[in-house]
Amino acid sequence: MNSRKVCWLVCGLIVLLLIAACAPLPATAPAEEAAEAPAGEELCSGVKIIFFPGGPPGGPFGTVVYNGAKAAEKDLDADVEYVWSDWNPEKMVRQFKEAAATNPDGIAIMGHPGDDAFETVVDEAEANGIIVTSQNTTLPRLEARYKGVGFGYVGQELYESGHMLGQEALRRTGLGDGDQAMVWGLLSEPTRGLRTKGVIDALEEAGMTVDYIEIDSAADADATAGTPTFTGYVSSHPDVKLIATDHGALTATTETYLKAAGKGTDDIYMIGFDLSPATLEAIRGNWTDLVLDQQPFLQGYLPIAQICLTAKYQFSGLHIDTGSGFAHKDNVEALAPLVEDQIR
Repeated sequence: MNSRKVCWLVCGLIVLLLIAACAPLPATAPAEEAAEAPAGEELCSGVKIIFFPGGPPGGPFGTVVYNGAKAAEKDLDADVEYVWSDWNPEKMVRQFKEAAATNPDGIAIMGHPGDDAFETVVDEAEANGIIVTSQNTTLPRLEARYKGVGFGYVGQELYESGHMLGQEALRRTGLGDGDQAMVWGLLSEPTRGLRTKGVIDALEEAGMTVDYIEIDSAADADATAGTPTFTGYVSSHPDVKLIATDHGALTATTETYLKAAGKGTDDIYMIGFDLSPATLEAIRGNWTDLVLDQQPFLQGYLPIAQICLTAKYQFSGLHIDTGSGFAHKDNVEALAPLVEDQIR
């Protein structure tokens, strides 16, 4: 299936979601605003959007998000500017202030900094008539406050996704009481860290002993920089049986980590998040065992559509869960063409 076909499928999904979940126009809206909607390529004409794909340019996860946003930009005739943040929460807040100062119609943000960090700047943007929506990481307080004026969410439910991955790994391995695990994640980030907590809780509920390591800023921006951390942990914990990498780029680097640590494909059960060409090859080679796919293409496409629909037709915010499926060696070949095209 090529990217154009996927885009048409996504457009169909949007229509179904609008029928099921969108609020109607306000009762005070003039009758002429209910006129027939224009064709898809005209839907977002004249709407200026600033979009945050999250990571560094060329990163495996952010690239798929970007591809989804670019597809929406083309399909809906939007005017979109892209801002890359290296997954740095402080940078995201600073860049948001800079973006809001240009007075676009809408801004689509990664929610990693959390409600507290974003609250003041989002309040100011909304007061100035800028539509704000989020992807990948929820901002529940801000979403509740501004949902009626287009603040939606497209992404996984964070804690549930992490917990689900941990439970599925336990089901597949039979690991439990007394077995050693390591979770490499982002607990320090409000909201975003809920996914890491979900994995930890699932493993500990089964009786596993879990060591936690925070992903530092260097590895967050460049996954290969985490190689010494991984090899250091594994060399000092020879009995570790499962490692979870709560970061798409780190999950894509599993083969590099294991080889650097002198480990083979059957030595440690490796689980993580998000498909990419490198992760696809790691699954094929048995270096990565289980991945939760949160479908980042949709996290690019649908926020653009959200802003357009709010700007043109006053639709309220949609909350869309994209993270519910697993990829592993038994099913990955069905997804492989889409992964290679950086759609999944």
